This record gives sequence, C-alpha cells and structure tokens, in this order.
Amino acid sequence: MIEATSQKQCFFCTSNVKHIDYKNADALRHYLNPQAKIIPRKKSGCCAKHQRKLTEAIRRARIMGLLPFVPE
Repeated sequence: MIEATSQKQCFFCTSNVKHIDYKNADALRHYLNPQAKIIPRKKSGCCAKHQRKLTEAIRRARIMGLLPFVPE
C-alpha cells in the first residue's frame, strides 16, 4: 500500500513573492511561535531559499524594533 505524503508548498513560491520585506511585521509574525522563536522550515512549509530570506527579514525586523526578541 502506497502512503500519500502531504508535503506543504512554499507560500512564497506559490504566490510568486520576489522580496520578503522586513517592514511588514504582521506578515512575519505568522512565522514566530508564542515564545517569539522562528518556526523551523519543516513546520513553516517554506523552501530552503525562502526560509533563509524569511529568517534574515525577521532578524532585521527585530533589530529595528518591529518584532520582539522575547515573548511579550
């Protein structure tokens, strides 16, 4: 019996996003867990390329004060 695997598709690839903006804090909050940690690639469903860009955008937003380093 062949088991079907439900692999998530990368949101950024499917919606054809070219640039992940660090100033869009509301969109980046979806990729943080309640402890304000970045959700890993297996849970977020992002491809490796977009996960790296997403991580960089979250780090920049944290430095700018748009996202928290620790939970609020």
